[in-house]
Amino acid sequence: MSRVRFGIDRVCTDPTLLGAVARVGLVTNNAATCAPDATQPGRLALRGALDRRGITLVRLFGPEHGLSGHAADGAAVADDVDARTGLPTISLYGDRMRPAPEHVRDLDAVLFDIPDVGARFYTYTWTLYHLLAESHATGIPIVVLDRPNPLGGMIGLAEGPMLDRASRSFVGEDAIPIRHQLTLGELARLWHVERFPHAALRVIPCQGWSRTMTWSTTGLPWVPTSPAMPSFASVACYPATCLFEATNLSVGRGTDMPFQMVGAPWLDPSRVIADVRDRLTLALSTCVFTPTHAPYTGERCHAVRLTCEAGAGGMVADGLHLLASIMRTHGDSFLWSRYPTAANPSGDGHFERLIGRAGIREALERATDAPAASTIAEWTSVDDWADRVHRSGAVLYTTS
Repeated sequence: MSRVRFGIDRVCTDPTLLGAVARVGLVTNNAATCAPDATQPGRLALRGALDRRGITLVRLFGPEHGLSGHAADGAAVADDVDARTGLPTISLYGDRMRPAPEHVRDLDAVLFDIPDVGARFYTYTWTLYHLLAESHATGIPIVVLDRPNPLGGMIGLAEGPMLDRASRSFVGEDAIPIRHQLTLGELARLWHVERFPHAALRVIPCQGWSRTMTWSTTGLPWVPTSPAMPSFASVACYPATCLFEATNLSVGRGTDMPFQMVGAPWLDPSRVIADVRDRLTLALSTCVFTPTHAPYTGERCHAVRLTCEAGAGGMVADGLHLLASIMRTHGDSFLWSRYPTAANPSGDGHFERLIGRAGIREALERATDAPAASTIAEWTSVDDWADRVHRSGAVLYTTS
């Protein structure tokens, strides 16, 4: 049995960790299970524990993909009623991205319990950011029930680019790296110091998790956090391959290996691998898949398959090297693509939003040779990230 306990597990055992509260809301989804039982949404056990202490769970809030976690990527989610608890569920991905004042006015606190994947462009991160903004504005207390970063917590493995605040969007609202190596509770503590000093924040840390642990070493089963994150293998490759969603290549959505492959009907994967192999730390191979989501729905795609180790560094750099290689070797077929979502209905500028820094797309387009390793290293630099993290007092976990 795993020795890791999530923040929600600790509150289920001891609800007094929440302090003096009588009425609370909960930001959650079906992926937010308890560590001892990955088969049931954690809100069921939490509600029972709160009821026994005379604390009322008043309403739920859902992020992108909805409370079920099954809504399509980028699709607006409507308010609803949770079939499991009968509680009203307020969507935080659609017409609104943060609670309205009337949604929190009758609450003593809003609890946040959602699993993350450790990459800046995963929107659950920014749901928390907007929740802190609401607390900063209204004073509503926020309690983060923390969970591990599945990519681990070794801050030396963090990779940029750092977000240029001019490139802010709902896939990146603040100047953090693509691979940040913090838990959401730690990010909340950082933002409390740097962005939202008037927010009322408490974090209930995990127990039994250390910074050296990736998900595969926790001993816990992976619970899909969204439709395209069915396995930890997909999570491990996500920082390297999500950038391709701004192109006319498929990342295998609708297959059993999304984000572990990059392909198209026109791609010659052997040519790409031969061109880029010596510049990557990732293992590459060829494969064929047929996506059930655009682009190339129902078409046979020839692909480069990536094998990613979550505890290794250089994933974003490897993704950029692979992208540059495909642009050079398949320049007549490669295109940038729009990616419409509820947060960006036009879909314009998706690569810039994902990469978070101006000028990289243009540099890739101008390049006639492979980008130098020093150029990629400069793009993926994290500047003073470690200093910022430690200076803010955000760190909750050790390396042992």
